[in-house]
Amino acid sequence: MDFPVIKKASYILVNAPDMVIHNGTTQTLERETHPDSEYLLKIKDNLRTFEEVVGYAPNQTYIGNMTPEELATRPRPWYNEKIENADRYGKFGEIMPQDEFYGLIKLSDVFDLVLLEKSFTEKIREKFNNHPVLKIKANDLKEGVEIEDIKKLVDNGVAEGLYEGKELVGCIKRAHEFDKNLTAHIIVENLAVKASGVLALMHLMKDCDVKTEEVEYIIECSEEAIGDMNQRGGGNIAKGLGEVAGFTGATGSDMRGFCAGPTHALITAAALVKSGVYKNVAVVGGGSTAKLGMNGRDHIKKGLPVLEDCLGGFAVLVSGNDGVNPILRTDIVGRHTIGHGASPQAVLEALVLEPLEHAGLKITDIDKFAPEMQTPDLTESAGAGDVPTQNYKMIGALAVKKGQLDRKELPSFVTKHGYPGYAPTQGHIPSGVPIIGHAREHMLNDNMNKFMVVGKGSLFLGRMTNLFDGVSIVVEKNTGVKAEAEGISKEEVKAMVADAMKDFAAYLMNN
Repeated sequence: MDFPVIKKASYILVNAPDMVIHNGTTQTLERETHPDSEYLLKIKDNLRTFEEVVGYAPNQTYIGNMTPEELATRPRPWYNEKIENADRYGKFGEIMPQDEFYGLIKLSDVFDLVLLEKSFTEKIREKFNNHPVLKIKANDLKEGVEIEDIKKLVDNGVAEGLYEGKELVGCIKRAHEFDKNLTAHIIVENLAVKASGVLALMHLMKDCDVKTEEVEYIIECSEEAIGDMNQRGGGNIAKGLGEVAGFTGATGSDMRGFCAGPTHALITAAALVKSGVYKNVAVVGGGSTAKLGMNGRDHIKKGLPVLEDCLGGFAVLVSGNDGVNPILRTDIVGRHTIGHGASPQAVLEALVLEPLEHAGLKITDIDKFAPEMQTPDLTESAGAGDVPTQNYKMIGALAVKKGQLDRKELPSFVTKHGYPGYAPTQGHIPSGVPIIGHAREHMLNDNMNKFMVVGKGSLFLGRMTNLFDGVSIVVEKNTGVKAEAEGISKEEVKAMVADAMKDFAAYLMNN
């Protein structure tokens, strides 16, 4: 069986400290309900600088400057140290500062809803001229406007401000006077996910041997539902960000599944390529402003800075088998069905144990598992514990239960078959896909044979069902040998017909 491959992966972060204050759901809700709260007074003094964000070890791991193995050797908590001489650009992408992101939001706006101040616009244009993937877009930035015009829109409640510290540098207007789905706040969310997705896509295609125009389909798998009052989840972010990123040969659609969305999208992309419907499919997910500072109150109570200060994004290119890149085993797919039940054990049995047993594999045959890859610094301080480690312990316990692992080996299972979490708590972003970039590199360097992407999602958050959700897929090192194409060539058909005619003629002569 010939399997599709993971051609490339990219990962981006956007440091957005002022968007934490003005756009994160925890903070906006606090402002509505307790405008004079102590938390809102403290948050401004508990935000990290861009240099601190770049020097944070999990962030360096996410963009590819540090391996998960290297991260695991560093003492925790990681927020206590800063990586010296850390680079904002990595093997997989970058960490973008907030001011440049405002410029990218402006580039992603096709309805003139984003206004940036004149001198700020020119500063960003200059930065874009020196940017590795955005320099081709620098001249697309329209001329800025006077700050008085921006301030008037914000003061009148027509727009939400874009800030650099205390300075107002721009705004995003509402898209409709009465439609609650097109308020300025929602448009900020939508443009943020679009712009961060654009950045991930552009890094994906940088130095890629597949041309941008050769990508035929885009699957966008974030958690925002784009639409108006008549069709709240109509979409389509995929084509919108593809338009900005220059994917002129692609169509696409949005796929939603809460945190499991990216893995659903990855499996769908693999199926589309495997079937021959499309040759190259890009899977992309942008970041969520709603989740900025989600656990900020707990972080500040523990004496920490607000660690959820970054939007996350990723993109993966799935293509036909090239005999080199890791293959997506479409025959080893786990799925949490409606009948499985919602207990943690039932979920992992469905997503890990059952597909592996069906394929004749043991849990210990998988080199690395990638379930929920949240950075533990962010979750432990909020009372949720070390989420990746909890998952690895449960997977190891399943292996013990099935007689595939000795009980005394359980403690070492976590480090042998798992990675420390290094992804931001952006909902869908940590769910399985952060492993792809590093694991692909390991496979290309003959240091890994199999890994499993495990996506899990909380469907009950939508209040339509109490069900849990999840899917998984195994990725395997390419053997370098492509399977024979199904069917036979025209020459083979001719030869078979000729042989049959000879046999039939001989039969007639002898009878």
